[in-house]
Amino acid sequence: MMSFKDWVLSQLITKSVASSRPLLASDNFLTEEHPDQEFDSPAHTADLVTTTTLPNPIQSSNGDQENTNNFHSQQWTGEDSFQSDFRVDEKPSPVVKIEALQIKFLRLLKRFGVSEDNLLVSKVLYRIQLASLIRARESDLKRANLKMERARVIAAEQEAAGLPQLDFSFKILLLGRTGVGKSSTINSIFDQSRATTNAFKPATDHIQEIVGLVNGIRVSFIDTPGLLPPSPSNVRKNKKILHSVKRFLRKQTPDMVLYFERLDLINTGYSDFPLLKLITEVFSPAIWFNTILVMTHSSFNLREGTNGYPVNYESFVATCTDLVQHYIHQAVSDTKLKNPVILVENDPHCKTNNAGEKILPNGQVWKSQLLLLCICTKVLSDVNTLLEFEDSLKVGPSNVGRLPSLPHLLSSFLKHRAQIRNAGAENEIDQVSLLDSDDEDDEYDQLPPIRILTKSQFERLSGPQKKDYLDELDYRETLYLKKQLIEEARRQREKRISSTEGKAPDDESQEVPPEPVLLPDMAIPPSFDSDCPTHRYRCLITSEQWLARPVLDPNGWDHDVSFDGINLESSAEIRKNIFASVNGQMSKDKQDFSIQSEFAAAFTHPGRPTYIVGVDVQSANKELICTIHSNAKVRTLRTNVTECGISVIPFGDKCFLGAKCEDSFSIGKRLKFNVNAGRMGGDGQAAYGGSFAATLRGRDYPVRDESLSLSMTVLSFNKETVLSGNLQTDFRVSRGTNMSVSANLNNRKMGKVSIKTSSSERMEIAFIALFSIARALLRRKRNDQLIEDSVEAR
Repeated sequence: MMSFKDWVLSQLITKSVASSRPLLASDNFLTEEHPDQEFDSPAHTADLVTTTTLPNPIQSSNGDQENTNNFHSQQWTGEDSFQSDFRVDEKPSPVVKIEALQIKFLRLLKRFGVSEDNLLVSKVLYRIQLASLIRARESDLKRANLKMERARVIAAEQEAAGLPQLDFSFKILLLGRTGVGKSSTINSIFDQSRATTNAFKPATDHIQEIVGLVNGIRVSFIDTPGLLPPSPSNVRKNKKILHSVKRFLRKQTPDMVLYFERLDLINTGYSDFPLLKLITEVFSPAIWFNTILVMTHSSFNLREGTNGYPVNYESFVATCTDLVQHYIHQAVSDTKLKNPVILVENDPHCKTNNAGEKILPNGQVWKSQLLLLCICTKVLSDVNTLLEFEDSLKVGPSNVGRLPSLPHLLSSFLKHRAQIRNAGAENEIDQVSLLDSDDEDDEYDQLPPIRILTKSQFERLSGPQKKDYLDELDYRETLYLKKQLIEEARRQREKRISSTEGKAPDDESQEVPPEPVLLPDMAIPPSFDSDCPTHRYRCLITSEQWLARPVLDPNGWDHDVSFDGINLESSAEIRKNIFASVNGQMSKDKQDFSIQSEFAAAFTHPGRPTYIVGVDVQSANKELICTIHSNAKVRTLRTNVTECGISVIPFGDKCFLGAKCEDSFSIGKRLKFNVNAGRMGGDGQAAYGGSFAATLRGRDYPVRDESLSLSMTVLSFNKETVLSGNLQTDFRVSRGTNMSVSANLNNRKMGKVSIKTSSSERMEIAFIALFSIARALLRRKRNDQLIEDSVEAR
């Protein structure tokens, strides 16, 4: 039964009811609130309710019966099969109540003279039948499938006899700007002056309820003061009016809302979005769920179009209503919402038919159409309330679309994380590779001394001599830096051995930190000339462990100005064998604000596994995604590290759980392999993936961060598999120029090639700028040529 229900609900959402194009009616889902529920409650949802306007004129009939709003107590005389269901000692089932409502709806059709072949009527009867099948119990299936002929006979007999009395009523809330014709529409519905109107100033200054009978149906209008045009000065007044209406509705809940606009005042400059947004903020997006758009002044003389010919009435109405609906979509952040539209004309000089009913330029009778639409809305809302649909649609931005993608979460989880400084098995392997390079340490000590040339001496050298001199400096710098890293690795190894044996290192191996020496302050030029940029890079060096750096805009040229965020990093040893690191980045521009932070703590002991616990927080649109992860690393061989990890990502009312296993090993000093596999699951779905990567490091690693990496990744989700390959290389083109090239391609023939360069040479920077400008000009020329070819083809 649930699968059938889900199918029906999907059909109601995706398939639109055929509507009358001149009236631009469309499907709508409406619900009736409980009396103690306000509009701003998030539970304003409904199912199985669709409203459209009538394509044909409706002949009205007169009636003088007064009705109440409680149809559950209705009793009637008719067929014995129906009478037997209303015993006092037995509570009627929902199907029996729906049958009573169905007969009542057929009586209303008889009273208004509407045929069951009408498009709107047939759709309402079809939806009532579907609703009965969804909620029918096993004993009620036969009753739910009773033929409509029986209900038609009973409705005809009851309406002819006038017994029992038809107790049916509905309440309507009117909203709109001042002067759009809310009060005039009430007078037109009742065919008498029930509300005060004024063509020159607002006539309604307080909230009032106007009740009357239309063909024996009790209709209540909640007339509200008109809203002022949207402007900064009127926001406070409009908010005060809307809040007063909201307080009034706490005692009386309307069945539907009519939002008024003047059709003759809608043009390309129309923009009531601030007013629609304010209504949404006060009443919540649910108010638009049962709202009908009413376009007044619909019989005005149309203007000529841009081509000088008269504008088609139906196309003009379609353009105006689409514009209003577009701003409603923006106000509620939901494009699925479709509000029915009714065209209204309250001018006493409006054209009428033979029955004296006002008609529109397209020949439609708007009064009977509005009443029938309200009746159908009320009936379907009662069906919704009786059957208690709980998993109904909600108006507003969908939360499902904001859920993170499982393949994306798995790909991020499998990505290798940077190790905390001085902690973990990977640092031990790096130290082993460095300690194997003791001969290179001796090589630097065996170098002969070199004479450092001044700038004038360097300028007097020839071209080959300059190149040899700079190459020699680079070679010595590389060996010196490598010597420093080797000495640091030796100190770390001795510290690790001493902590394992429980004794302090030798006094000779201990180094006393140098005492700080106060240096004289440098001379700063008084001007901000670019030739003297000393003032721009001046800073104080302290013992603070925090490292602060700007976040540069990757699309900008000037890195001194185009930074849009800040990055903070810090790592320290809290206690013996316990290390912690904090890394946070914040970016802010005129529209978006993003934050990313990582906190990790590691417990490491020589010869034992390393345990890491971390929390990551990052922003995704207006949501914050928190990731809790834990890893365990163990050094199984001299150059092999095995890692296992889990991850928990709570997001809203859902939780995603991931697990992975990773192994990395090195061959020699330069070649490193990494293989991993993992799973990420949540919300009844799961994604699987894995990767294999091989990295060849440069000869001067880790002094020069040059490498060539080749990786293969496979991801499987919902019986779909994506296989991708990635190639990335970082190398040094010249002394002042570095380049990074990355390329990836997957089995869906999608990929990307990225080339990044960084240089301190002015000529190379100029060459890159010229290349970018030339590429942009060629692309523009190509686009112009395509446009010319398309114009000639026409």
